[in-house]
Amino acid sequence: MDSERTKQLLEELKELYFDLYDPIGGSEVTFQALLEVLEIRIGERSGELKALDHRNEDWFMGEDMVGMMLYVDLFAGDLKALEAKIPYLKELGITYVHLMSLLKPRAGENDGGYAVEDYGDVNRRLGTLTDFTHILDAFRHAGIAVCIDYVLNHTADTHLWAKKALAGEETYQQMYEMYDTRQIPDLYDPHIPDVLPDKHPGNFTYKHEIDKWVFTSFSDFQWNLNFKNPYVFEQMIDIMLNLANMGVNIIRLDAIAFMWKEVGTTCRNLAGVHQLMKMFHLVKRIVCPSLALLGEAIVEPHEIIKYFGTDEAVECDILYNANFMVNILGAIATRDTRLLQIDNRDFIVPRTICFMNYIRCHDDIGWGFNESAIREFGWHPYDHKQFLINFYTGNYEGSFSKGESYQYNPSNHDARTNGTLASLMGLEKAIYESDSRGRDVALSRIKLVTALIFSHRGIPLLYSGDELATINDQTYKEDPHKAGDGRWVHRPFFDWDRANKRNDISTDEGAIFQFTKKIIELRKSEPLMSGKIDVQIIDVGNLHIYAFTKNHQDNKLSCLFNFSENNQVILTNTINPNHDLDELVDMITGRIIRCMDSILHMYPYECLWLK
Repeated sequence: MDSERTKQLLEELKELYFDLYDPIGGSEVTFQALLEVLEIRIGERSGELKALDHRNEDWFMGEDMVGMMLYVDLFAGDLKALEAKIPYLKELGITYVHLMSLLKPRAGENDGGYAVEDYGDVNRRLGTLTDFTHILDAFRHAGIAVCIDYVLNHTADTHLWAKKALAGEETYQQMYEMYDTRQIPDLYDPHIPDVLPDKHPGNFTYKHEIDKWVFTSFSDFQWNLNFKNPYVFEQMIDIMLNLANMGVNIIRLDAIAFMWKEVGTTCRNLAGVHQLMKMFHLVKRIVCPSLALLGEAIVEPHEIIKYFGTDEAVECDILYNANFMVNILGAIATRDTRLLQIDNRDFIVPRTICFMNYIRCHDDIGWGFNESAIREFGWHPYDHKQFLINFYTGNYEGSFSKGESYQYNPSNHDARTNGTLASLMGLEKAIYESDSRGRDVALSRIKLVTALIFSHRGIPLLYSGDELATINDQTYKEDPHKAGDGRWVHRPFFDWDRANKRNDISTDEGAIFQFTKKIIELRKSEPLMSGKIDVQIIDVGNLHIYAFTKNHQDNKLSCLFNFSENNQVILTNTINPNHDLDELVDMITGRIIRCMDSILHMYPYECLWLK
């Protein structure tokens, strides 16, 4: 660690470290212990991975980055079987795969794998650590980057640290947030919202074995780590670097918004979290610069953007664009794109990092949105949220959606929503009602939103099965380990029989697979799709149409999306304001737009990529 660049990064790390830890127990001794960890992990890094470290640190922002998230067992069975599925991913065009909740969880209920018992091992139902490192090599040699989850806020109550804490070892008790009496928990509780009010109300769990109250933000078996203890930070850094040295390319940092706690606050998004994230990023730049850090902070839009940090002090390389997801779904339900326009105009992302864009993921949908903008429209935020909740659970007149309510809170009628993309977009309802026209319209909605996330600035991410128009699966209720968690309705086993229909465009599977495959090919062929190219929102004077341009040097791409089931028109000069073009051609269909015509007509749910 003797290069000038490394010395500069180490100085920045030291400054941040002592700023955070000096007042609460940090010292030269604890900082030197951290540096020893870094030295060891640098020495262990393989030549192949060090070669990757020499590429541009923003490698993940290229137009060829196309992601898919999946559960190994649901998609392939286990890690050995997963290798045989790589050709399917390459056929679709996937270049980045997120292997969900792969590390060893506690037995029994484990929050879908997010209650980790051992960060140094994998879920034995999926295979061995050797199987894992083998599949990492296989993906790397196939040109596919791999992401795994790293849960930072908490461990399972069966983790070795927790077991030693339960056995009374004070060193390990200090690694968790735990208290001898209810005095401090009672100071915390009035200010902290419940994460899972239906399943696990409250924020503390009493452990009679040690007569202590443990901070448990999520579930009683997920113990919050104490990041005010510098030893915890050191150990969690060591774990991250070990995963990177196995060959993981992207690490998803789970539940980061909760990592720092202060009495009298919501214990969300506190300054201490941002200090920690800056240090995590500096460490990875020192030891494994080709590693990308993907932050999972599903919080208010104005808070999400803060987890990028700044150009001078980066926190996360990539963030989930949860706000974009909610705004897309909101525009589908209301046929009104104004919130999409406002938020993608006002929330500016540093140029060296980008969002992960998706329409739904493995988790539920929380209806957080820009409430100030909603008020400007003359809408009431509470009423709008209730509309979205009811619309996407099919409880609103005229709704086409078959989503399901999740974590309903009777005190304020708040709720989240579960459902696959196809079920949310109306395909399940159309199939159930034998509505052939409704089926066509639902497929058009799926294509619209898919084309949107693949053209916007950032990395597009699919959930496995959505490329085959998979609908909700109720069979999870037959599994006692899943029956109590409604999110499994949109996490079905991947249906390889349905995948065999992917080349028949007369089927739902084929129609969506072939469209998605084409969109991916077009994205990869167009440099303007790079994550480094900003979008400029266009106000086309029609609230049903979301439009933006991407410009670089002499190249320009205009993308238009009709969020209505009706034909819409705009003035052609809104996308050709300089009147310098004769015609534009849609990359997707080849449709020609004559710029001399004053009006541009858009069909229901049509998407246009115009060059």
